[in-house]
Amino acid sequence: MSEPVNRARRALNETPADRLVGGIGDVLAQSYGITDVELYQVDYRLAELLPLTDGHSITNPGHPAWRAFDHQSPILTDGTAWFPVTMRGERRGVLCLSPVPDDRDVVADLADIATALAHEVAAVSAGTDVYLAARRTQRLTLAAEMQWDLLPGRSRIRPSFSLAGQLEPAYAVRGDSFDWSDDGERVWLSTINGTGEGVAASLLTSLATHALRNARRAGLSLADQAALADQAIYDLYRGEQHLSALLMELDLRSGMMTVVDAGSPRLVLLRDGDVTEQPLEAQFPLGMFEATDYHEQKFPLERGDRVFVVSDGVVEATGQDVRYGETALDRFLRRTGPMAPLDAVRSLIGDLRAFVAGDLVDDAVVVCLDWTGPQP
Repeated sequence: MSEPVNRARRALNETPADRLVGGIGDVLAQSYGITDVELYQVDYRLAELLPLTDGHSITNPGHPAWRAFDHQSPILTDGTAWFPVTMRGERRGVLCLSPVPDDRDVVADLADIATALAHEVAAVSAGTDVYLAARRTQRLTLAAEMQWDLLPGRSRIRPSFSLAGQLEPAYAVRGDSFDWSDDGERVWLSTINGTGEGVAASLLTSLATHALRNARRAGLSLADQAALADQAIYDLYRGEQHLSALLMELDLRSGMMTVVDAGSPRLVLLRDGDVTEQPLEAQFPLGMFEATDYHEQKFPLERGDRVFVVSDGVVEATGQDVRYGETALDRFLRRTGPMAPLDAVRSLIGDLRAFVAGDLVDDAVVVCLDWTGPQP
């Protein structure tokens, strides 16, 4: 690692949380003669790159900033360079620097600094609103604010798997949500198809998510995780409120998928270009009845399989009195094979927006999971 990269890392560690970009800007000016530094963050809709300080948002998909974001590689044009700001697969945006020489070693150093910036922004975001506030083009509803704060992230990459998810309508989502965690040997994924309106819907989803996390962190089986969340919701709402959830646990060594379907969203498998809906044993939604006994089912994944989980807000999206439907969904999912999970999710959401000619009205959640096979 070069000395300028080390100095940039030290600057990120020592600079106040709200001045990270300025902190590395001083190092870049001294080490490389770079005078213009700006962080562009992707917004909640995955549709705009928004500057942290000055400038205009970037929406043109052919812009070098979007090319850097989409391809996750530096783009250098006429002395201006765009670098992905990404942490463990979580794409936060791009870093714009100029002037940048067309020098491979310098570009590699700057790419390392952009990655270090991504890690530091993630580390400080819980203690400052500067970066979160700059990511939005409009005010989030209170329910949406609660839902986005509940998420573990929007994308995740490890050698054996990659996944991504998105909530819609991004600035007004109510009850749909997802959660994930991994320990290197397994990855857990839960997708919630919420019910209700506004803050009431987000409170119900929050309770379910935290109950599932509590059970998962206690080492309980997937069926027992569902049972604990079911009881927590029933104890509070006495059956008057309940929600659908799909709980999944993937063994990263064998590819064996364990599932609990609690009135869940659809699970669709993309394998070798073919799209099939995975048959699941339908069980009661969480919180509908007291002391529900849940059962697990298993099915194997093959190396290279892709799994989509979509809530009913996707299939039932309506444009000009016509539903999007299963046929259109399957046809579009088939086209996502070459895409990374976040690009696949983003493309599907974009297709839905085009179909309804605007933002979705009802809640929708899309999650994409790739199993790339066991790793050494």
